[in-house]
Amino acid sequence: MEKKIIIKTEKIQLDQFLKWADIIQSGGQIRGLLDEKRIYINGILCHEKRKQLHINDVVEIKKIGIFRVSGE
Repeated sequence: MEKKIIIKTEKIQLDQFLKWADIIQSGGQIRGLLDEKRIYINGILCHEKRKQLHINDVVEIKKIGIFRVSGE
């Protein structure tokens, strides 16, 4: 099941989004998820920790969950 994460801006960086959603505690923790090829943005494997996310983008993290970027 997909979980909506509300942001207050038009876009947000992936590492900031994961911290905002309480998936990681620090920006450095994203490196392990990227190295293990566990993060997909809109179904495409992501390699960038600072990838820009926009409203309605879907972030899937294998073994963790699926999250939709949502506006207010």
